[in-house]
Amino acid sequence: MIKQLLTTVLLCAGAFHASAGNRDTLRIMTYNIHHCNPPTKSKSGEIEVDAIAKVINAQHPDLVALQEVDVRTKRSGGVDQAAMLAAQTGMFVYFAKAIDHDGGDYGVAILSKYPMTDTQTIHLPETANPASEDRVVAMAQVTLPNRKKIIFASTHLDVSNANVRDEQATAINKIAAGKSLPFVLAGDLNCRPESASYQILLQRFTPSCTNCGFTIPVNNPNRVIDHVMWTNAKRFRVVDNRVIHEPYPSDHLPVVAEILIK
Repeated sequence: MIKQLLTTVLLCAGAFHASAGNRDTLRIMTYNIHHCNPPTKSKSGEIEVDAIAKVINAQHPDLVALQEVDVRTKRSGGVDQAAMLAAQTGMFVYFAKAIDHDGGDYGVAILSKYPMTDTQTIHLPETANPASEDRVVAMAQVTLPNRKKIIFASTHLDVSNANVRDEQATAINKIAAGKSLPFVLAGDLNCRPESASYQILLQRFTPSCTNCGFTIPVNNPNRVIDHVMWTNAKRFRVVDNRVIHEPYPSDHLPVVAEILIK
């Protein structure tokens, strides 16, 4: 009887492992984390990496695009926020520096449940206004448990100049056009769906939603500027897309898209 029970347990465990290893859905999250400084504590400058990690862990994402990440800046107490979030979520991390800031680095990052290869930091153009803050794309190739491969990218487009955003969107389209693998883009695009820069991206990408929930401000949000989208539209189907109502840790609400890879 004991032998039979043990055999049953092992078979069930094997079936569960096989199911998990061949999973064809992905949970993708994008989150502008406001350098882990809760808006209610912006005057004190208090940093709460734990609060951001808690929000991420609650959603069990496979891939996370982070924006406004501090690495060893004075304002964040000299800590490496990218590394700390990786440790607290149990995920791999790739940080892409955009600018020098306050004695350290500032930029975007990727968290991944699965190992990443061919990581790159690509600088985006700003010729329409050279005084604009430098912006980058963090990009990595990710091999999923079912052995399918995708490109995952995190970015944060220019906040103040529509012409700069337009040329940055065009540059991202060109990057994606050069990739044979499905390309998933997530981030704070600083543009609404009706904007010219968003429409430029739609020439190459398919969004995770068409009537998207608002992501900013965190209290009484009235617009959406945080997005998830991808190329190779026929390869993906949206299972769920939602804005996570967590108003405390950041000045943006995170977005989670669950997609099926066909």
